Amino acid sequence: MILTITMNPSIDISYPLAEFKLDTVNRVKNVRKTAGGKGLNVTRILKQLEAEVTASGLIGGFLGEEIKKELDQNRISHDFLPISGETRNCIAVLHEGQQTEILESGPIISAAEAAKFLQHFERLAAKADIISISGSLPEGLPVDFYSRMLQVCREKPVVLDCSGDALKEVLAGEVKPRLIKPNTEELAGLLGRSVSSDAAELKAALSDPMFAGIEWIVVSMGGEGAFAKHRDRFYRVNIPEITVANPVGSGDATVAGLTAALEKERSAEDVLKQGNVLGMLNAEEATTGHVNLTKYHSLFEQIEVAEV
Repeated sequence: MILTITMNPSIDISYPLAEFKLDTVNRVKNVRKTAGGKGLNVTRILKQLEAEVTASGLIGGFLGEEIKKELDQNRISHDFLPISGETRNCIAVLHEGQQTEILESGPIISAAEAAKFLQHFERLAAKADIISISGSLPEGLPVDFYSRMLQVCREKPVVLDCSGDALKEVLAGEVKPRLIKPNTEELAGLLGRSVSSDAAELKAALSDPMFAGIEWIVVSMGGEGAFAKHRDRFYRVNIPEITVANPVGSGDATVAGLTAALEKERSAEDVLKQGNVLGMLNAEEATTGHVNLTKYHSLFEQIEVAEV
């Protein structure tokens, strides 16, 4: 079983507008509302892959119940810890080819709720074969909370997709995730210097002592594919050109593909191919967290993974 964790989920609301006017009324006809958060995007892709998956994290209030209702409708197993605060909304206004986002910060988690979640997580982790943790931490949780979670599930492989100070705390901690997936901007932020797509520069970056003990580092590079380090080997992943309809959630789809491949103990080449295929398939669809698997094998065969 794959356990996915979303600590700060949301209801994602999309408002497509032909014209957006300030300081007046804007009427929207085609509103789209979905259970959001990076971990839930991962969950939806895993469900489409027919993986056995359970979603967890923190949810509260009316919006939290709406998330559970949507997951039930899609027959996705879930076991969230209820909290006293209200799960957040995240609004995207789509106009003239642009996207304006209004993101609520979400609930403030109490110390008692944090402690209770670690107990809840320990119980769920014991049943999991692999764990995928994605996204930001809500207010109230300490910046080292992901490190504490890794301590709780130290015998389990973890795919971690987070950034900033939370990731720095994990890298400095005793227990390491099995895989991290920074993009080039996040990698530069960790190292405190710019990083280009040059193979020699990327190899040097991923060999930095801060990454010691992490089996997999997969650097997503958008249309340029990816660069990866697996133990002491490095790989360049080249992808074909595609028609992008909506890139939102493609990183999460990639995480789902990587996680599912690791669970099945596939080869390094297949792990990287599956992750990138699903990211591309997500980008080709208008709906975030949705892939057309009939195109899977065609794209899989077009991806080149070369050791460098």
